[in-house]
Amino acid sequence: MKGKGASAGVFELLPAIDLQGGRVVRLLRGDFGAVTTYSDDGPAVADAFVGRGARWLHVVDLDGARDPRARQTELVAAIVARVGERARVEVAGGLRDERAVDACLGAGAARVVVGTAALRDPAFAGRLVEQFGSGQIAVALDVREGLAVGQGWVPGAEGVAVADALERLADEGVRIFEVTAIDRDGTLDGPDLAMLGGLVRRARGELIASAGVASAADITAVRALGCAGAIVGRALYEGRVTLEDALAAAG
Repeated sequence: MKGKGASAGVFELLPAIDLQGGRVVRLLRGDFGAVTTYSDDGPAVADAFVGRGARWLHVVDLDGARDPRARQTELVAAIVARVGERARVEVAGGLRDERAVDACLGAGAARVVVGTAALRDPAFAGRLVEQFGSGQIAVALDVREGLAVGQGWVPGAEGVAVADALERLADEGVRIFEVTAIDRDGTLDGPDLAMLGGLVRRARGELIASAGVASAADITAVRALGCAGAIVGRALYEGRVTLEDALAAAG
């Protein structure tokens, strides 16, 4: 399934579908104890987003992010199968070895997002890029207090300075980075424009902004910074912005 990755120069709007225990949920600041449930039918949510115009979906297996042995493989595959060729699906959560990545792409995902394993070993991300292509591999830079952290964002997780992580991974050939300000995730407080702008100015790849997006204006702002896309979750589920307005802001 090679060749289905991002198109250079196109701003991507990715509705988020976060999965926990088979349900579609959103966390607050990555806290697994602060969960809001929106649906128990992930494939139907995906179908609705695509039916209203979404051409990318960002699917996160929260259970897999905390424990790769708990990955919701069948549910993720069902979401990919439901939207078929109508949209591209990127998948994140618990993908920490080549076999898991290969299986996910083989099931039809257009792109995978790796985090913990890539932060621990940037060469791992480099091997994925070499094997699958730079358009199908993204790395999550989930940032808490200036540090990119993995391990499902659990408190106390070790991290590395986000700028250093970006540089090391870019040196390995990674060109797509998904940057989340954990303290704004699920808050609807707006994206961390200062952090995103600083990383964009390094010109080491394409940055997709995540966390805090609450309006079409926020999408316009991250696009103006030079980001390559934006992930939107709670704002869509709670009606703060319509998918149609979000897509219009994305151009």
